[in-house]
Amino acid sequence: MAALGWLPPRRRSATALSVLAGEASAEAARKTALAGAEPPTEPETEPGTLTEEGPEPTPEEPAFPVAGDDLAAAFFDLDNTVMQGAAIFHFGRGLYKREFFRRRELARFAWQQAWFRLAGVEDPEHMQDARDSALSIVKGHRVSELMSIGEEIYDEYMAERIWPGTRALAQAHLDAGQKVWLVTAAPVETATIIARRLGLTGALGTVAESVDGIYTGRLVGEPLHGPAKAEAVRALAAAEGLDLERCAAYSDSHNDIPMLSLVGHPYAINPDTKLRKHARTNDWRLRDYRTGRKAVKVGVPAAAGVGAIAGGAAAAIALHRRRK
Repeated sequence: MAALGWLPPRRRSATALSVLAGEASAEAARKTALAGAEPPTEPETEPGTLTEEGPEPTPEEPAFPVAGDDLAAAFFDLDNTVMQGAAIFHFGRGLYKREFFRRRELARFAWQQAWFRLAGVEDPEHMQDARDSALSIVKGHRVSELMSIGEEIYDEYMAERIWPGTRALAQAHLDAGQKVWLVTAAPVETATIIARRLGLTGALGTVAESVDGIYTGRLVGEPLHGPAKAEAVRALAAAEGLDLERCAAYSDSHNDIPMLSLVGHPYAINPDTKLRKHARTNDWRLRDYRTGRKAVKVGVPAAAGVGAIAGGAAAAIALHRRRK
């Protein structure tokens, strides 16, 4: 894929694959938004209550977002920021229910996730193996088929997992006349469905290669994760004529510090331990919409994460057996 002509030249700190992934995601997001844009809808849930770490702005603070500022936009991470849990996990549940893959593949995915949580590092060879496994599920399927199934899966597993507080923040930007984009490592098709159902502008996500509307089993670049997210936001901002200093970004993960650092208004939402520390050091705003955060969401031992995955795998296998 050639470099996009509308991007200004600059020195890049990200890898070539991160740049390619980001630019491909930005291009896909703009095409989707232009082709099927719908007017923003009202929130599907009531705004949540902010905790002591996320007070309402005081009278001394300037109004934000600024109404009518068309050089500003908002970028929201998806997993555990807008939605409880991981979109790709919920999507996988739906695909398993529809017999897209077998117990053997499910066990392999569970082992790969358990290994990653125990090791605590992103080994390139291991991550590539995990990506290849996931891509093999959709290889040969039509994009339109996955989009249609994605709509069903959203209703089954995702609609009730949207954080009301974060949804209210996104709506505030929409009400101010600004565009709001999801930015996620989830497939761009899944992310686009979620964005549309929430009345957002569109979504930046991982782009899987397709030829004549059929998935090839390869990615364009790499997953939209870490530096690749920052590249996608930078590319989209350049295409849309945005001033990043006037934009806002929201995330729960320290992996998104590159994206958060791009904008003038970074927010840590339901932050992990590393992001919480970084946000406090850099005087970033914090919002936390979780209950029992200290006991459940922060500093969870690796073994607990493995147990959760194993439990999910066992439940899926049990479901498979009951359907036989």
